[in-house]
Amino acid sequence: MRIEPFSLVGTHVALEPVGLEHVPDLLAAADTDRSSFGFTNVPADEAAMSAYVEGLRHDAASDAAVPFVQRAGSRVAGCTRFMNLVWWPSHRWPVEVEIGGTWLGAEVQRSPVNTEAKLLLLTHAFEVWDVHRVAICTDARNARSRAAIERIGATFEGILRRHRQSMGHAVEAGVPRDSALYSIVRDEWPDVRAGLRDRLACR
Repeated sequence: MRIEPFSLVGTHVALEPVGLEHVPDLLAAADTDRSSFGFTNVPADEAAMSAYVEGLRHDAASDAAVPFVQRAGSRVAGCTRFMNLVWWPSHRWPVEVEIGGTWLGAEVQRSPVNTEAKLLLLTHAFEVWDVHRVAICTDARNARSRAAIERIGATFEGILRRHRQSMGHAVEAGVPRDSALYSIVRDEWPDVRAGLRDRLACR
């Protein structure tokens, strides 16, 4: 395991390493209005949520992902993660990552939580790991998610056809989906960072 668990703390959200102790609180967050989970894998019962968290922990142990719970104040509000880490032999840290697997309970959607979480993740990726590129993917049909990614300042790179399995109640689970691929590269990071900070200052 090359990446030890760590936390990222902001004003509106804290990102903490996910563990089995979070299962009840994640279930509570997922048990609000589920209509926004149409394209997202958000387990709805204890067995499924426990398996979900175990999968995240397994990915973390094998350096395939760095998963977090998102804590807004005293309550757990959802999950997010670094995933698809790309390693070069001569580098201590990954040189490319994807931010994904993100979901938030209905009560904190359209709040500063998601904006600050992205700022925390991107700051760590570019300023601690010194990555060259951060990718963000979403189901090509998910207009709401695509608009949110574009507001961050990510660049649309195209559609990856039959890229991943469909997830969520609005689609047939397991069927190959097309993904809309976005990215931010190192040279773009200062402008993206400034934009995210400005958005938070206006909240």
